[in-house]
Formats: sequence, structure tokens, C-alpha cells
Amino acid sequence: MTPEILARITAARAARDLSDLARQAVGTTAETTSTAERIETARRLRHMANQIVDLVVLAEALAGAEWSEITEALGRIEPGTVKAEYADAVAEWSSLTEAEATESAADIEDMDAWYARHREDHDPDLEKPVANLLNRY
Repeated sequence: MTPEILARITAARAARDLSDLARQAVGTTAETTSTAERIETARRLRHMANQIVDLVVLAEALAGAEWSEITEALGRIEPGTVKAEYADAVAEWSSLTEAEATESAADIEDMDAWYARHREDHDPDLEKPVANLLNRY
């Protein structure tokens, strides 16, 4: 398994966690909670969404995408600045061994099962959306 695939799996895991937290937020809409609790939940959702963006950028960088394309997709202006922001993460993930990457992605089947439980009719009809990453390369 490559660091790019691990980054994509990690992004999928983060998206799953964000979805779970968002569903919980909907479920507590009518509960009596404090202003601080509602705002903190919203802040956690925003933080998690930002983490997903970072993981997707990391995966694209590891896949060899041009920094100019990544920068444009982020709505930013200077590719050098964006590349510098992600340089440490790209270097760290690039240095992972295949064994380390494989070990870090041990929950692929659990994520596919989660997707199957939560999939709705308008979602892609895939049996193994995460595990299929292993067959791409």
C-alpha cells in the first residue's frame, strides 16, 4: 500500500467521523443545551471538515498532482506557499514503509460496512468503496 492510498483511506475515515458527528448534531437539535455546547459542536464539525481538506490535499500531492492545480482547487493564489504549508506532511507520509501504511489501514472493511449501513439511494452503489482503493494501482 502506498502513502497516497493510506492518505485517501484516512480522508475516508475522517469523512465517516464527520458524518457521524453531523448526524448526532441533527439528533440533538431539540435538546436543551447551552449556547457554548452548540457552538463547540459546530466548531468541531468545522475543524473536522478542515482536516478532511488537508488529507485530500495530502493524497493529491502524494499522487503527484501539480501544486498549481492544488492551489487553484483550494482557491488560493501562490503555489509555493501552499506547497510549503504541506511540505512536512508530504515528507512524513512519503517516508512511511509499506508495512506501516498497511497497518494503519487495517479498518478498511469496517469503513465499507459503515458505508453499507448508512448508504442512501442517491449515494454511489458500491459494495467496497474504500477497499476498492487497493485495486486501483
